[in-house]
Amino acid sequence: MGKASAKGAGARTRARELMVQALYQKLLAGHPTAELMSQFHEQVAYERVDQAFFDEQLPAISDSQEQLEEKIGELIDRPVDQLDPVERAILLIGVHELESRSDIPYRVVINECINLAKRFGALGSHKYINACLDFAAKSLRETETQAQG
Repeated sequence: MGKASAKGAGARTRARELMVQALYQKLLAGHPTAELMSQFHEQVAYERVDQAFFDEQLPAISDSQEQLEEKIGELIDRPVDQLDPVERAILLIGVHELESRSDIPYRVVINECINLAKRFGALGSHKYINACLDFAAKSLRETETQAQG
């Protein structure tokens, strides 16, 4: 399977699932971005994801983790380092996409992250992710959120 064959919404969803796993690993073990990229490219699951999306987004998120966590810190009710690593990884993805991927509607970003939380997070964590990203969307995508009411 090449890059061209793993297309569509499902492939992008799978790319985000793989990103959660990679970022989770980075948060726990501190692996550098290049090592994560190499390791996740070798996984069978990588063949089924939107590879271009994964290859663009994971390094962008990983390399700007500190700045993204500052933004997340402004959105949440506790220090970022007290977040569950899965929730932290999901919020990194969500805030990054809200901030830098205006081609992806904010509701899609929030919905994808809610689904990631349902799949990988603690019971009920999707509600917390939803609240945080809804708040983030209002500031990072003000025009879009107002237009959609």
